[in-house]
Amino acid sequence: MHKFLNAVKKFRYWIIVFVILIAAAVLFIVFGGREPETENLPIVETETVTLQNVNIYGEYPGTIRAQQFVEVRARVEGYLEKMLFEEGTYVRKNQDLFIIDPRQYQAKVDKAKAQLEKNKALALKAERDLARIRPLYEQQAASQLDLDNAIASYESAKADVLMSEADLAQVELALGYTVVRSPISGYISERYADIGTLVGPGGQSLLANIVKSDTVFVEFKMTDLDYQKSKARNVNIGQKDTSRKWDPYVTITMADKSVYEYRGLVDFADPQVDSKSGTFSVRAEMPNPNHELLPGQFTNVTLLLDVRENAVVVPSKAIITEKSGSYIFVLRRDNVVEKRFVEIGPESGNNTVIERGLWSGEQIVVEGYHKLTHGMKARKAEHPISL
Repeated sequence: MHKFLNAVKKFRYWIIVFVILIAAAVLFIVFGGREPETENLPIVETETVTLQNVNIYGEYPGTIRAQQFVEVRARVEGYLEKMLFEEGTYVRKNQDLFIIDPRQYQAKVDKAKAQLEKNKALALKAERDLARIRPLYEQQAASQLDLDNAIASYESAKADVLMSEADLAQVELALGYTVVRSPISGYISERYADIGTLVGPGGQSLLANIVKSDTVFVEFKMTDLDYQKSKARNVNIGQKDTSRKWDPYVTITMADKSVYEYRGLVDFADPQVDSKSGTFSVRAEMPNPNHELLPGQFTNVTLLLDVRENAVVVPSKAIITEKSGSYIFVLRRDNVVEKRFVEIGPESGNNTVIERGLWSGEQIVVEGYHKLTHGMKARKAEHPISL
């Protein structure tokens, strides 16, 4: 009986051991074989902060002005006889444009020439009279008064010759003005006076305009704030700087939204600010070989204000702005998100320069930052996040 009870106890013992082993196996399968549950972290898209050379531009409304704009006017009075050009064409410097009736001026020239010849003859006679009187005076055959009168007559005759020469030059100049010539090379406008019209000081003075537009000026206005920013960066708009690796060039946009193929350089900036508008005038010289730009034309001017070398640049979409300032979420190497306040600089296209707060090589969040708070963990997306 005792042996039977011992056998029963051993049997129960092994049953219990067997049950424990089965339970352990089940627990191992259920819990031990399962992979640890992955932490549910927000997925964000990041970019690496880089250093770049950034061009800073400003846009302003501008006006095209001719390099030279000359009014052709009649300098003497008379009736307009001829027009020697075709309106709207290219004329060259000193080319004949108009003829004013020259007859009255030719008559004055002829009269002045005759008077000059007369005075020359009188001067020659006075010179001969003096030559006769002087020896007689030395021989005491003529008085001092006779000599003085002869000298005075000769000097007066010479002065009359000089006066006649001046009168002749003056009337010849007036005669020359009856042919109106082009003062510069350029394109001429329509005529403003018809043939037969009395022109000159007592009549219609303006005859035409000539525009030299192989090179034109683009004029626009910058704000006082732009000036202060440029001075802060040691950029003097309108002044040459040999230490600078770049020049403040301009490009212009045409009426059809196309960009003009040539660039211009700023060559002048007004040294004073208009107190009423808070702006100052700036001018750039622009090549115009095909005469696509017309004086008086309005256009949009893009000016290179500055080149920021080795600047910290980030996509503008990564910057969050609130009342307390602007900040960016930085994803550290331990995947902890840091809310970093930064000082932003100028924009360039879709990017923004960061003045302070970021360093090259850091990872910043550009998509998915609306799910983040400072100090939490996040996971970098392997592929761009689709919006």
